[in-house]
Amino acid sequence: MNQVTRETSRFVDKYDVTLDICLSSVLSQSKVLTPHEQVGQRIDVCVEDETVRYLNRRDVQAAMHARLIGVDKWAVCSSVLEYELLNLQIPTINIVGSLVKSGIRVLVYSGDQDSVIPLTGSRTLVQNLAHDMGLKTTPPYRVWFEGQQVGGWTQVYGAGTLSFATIRGASHEAPFSQPGRSLVLFRAFLQGQPLPETFS
Repeated sequence: MNQVTRETSRFVDKYDVTLDICLSSVLSQSKVLTPHEQVGQRIDVCVEDETVRYLNRRDVQAAMHARLIGVDKWAVCSSVLEYELLNLQIPTINIVGSLVKSGIRVLVYSGDQDSVIPLTGSRTLVQNLAHDMGLKTTPPYRVWFEGQQVGGWTQVYGAGTLSFATIRGASHEAPFSQPGRSLVLFRAFLQGQPLPETFS
C-alpha cells in the first residue's frame, strides 16, 4: 500500500481512480473547481469538503441534535472510535456465509473504478464462499442494464441467496458516482428481482 500511495501520489483518488480530485482537500487551496463530467453527469469532486463544512455549522448541529462530546469538530474519519488492530484482521466473509446459511439474501457489490476494494477481490471472495458452501451458479456471470446502458455485471449463486454485482463507472461510494445504476441495483435486490437483462 505504501508503494501504491507513492506511485499514484496524493493527486489520484484511490476510491475512484478516474475521477478528478478536489485540490482544496489536497492543497488547502481553491474551494471551487469545475466538476468532472462522467457519463453525462456532473460530479462535484469537492463534495466531501462541502459536507464537512456543512456538518460543522452550529445551526446544522443544533437542528440534528448533535452533541460533539470530546470532539472539536466533525470529521469523515476520526480517532474517536479506536479499533483493535487484531480485530481488523478478522475476515467478515465468514459472517456473510452465516447469513446465507440462515436463508438471508446477501448482495456483495463493487464499483469498477475502486482501487481500494477492487471488484476482482470481492468477486473472488464471493466465488470462493459459494464454492465452499456448495452453491452453484444460477445464471452465468452476465451483464445487467440501467436504461440504455450496461449497468455492470452480476453473478447469482444458489437460489439467489448469494449475489455479486459490479456497478459500471462507480467508485468506492457507488451511490455518489453512479446514483442511477446504484438505485437499479438496490431496488432489484430489495424486491428480490434479477437485475435487468435487456435495455429498458
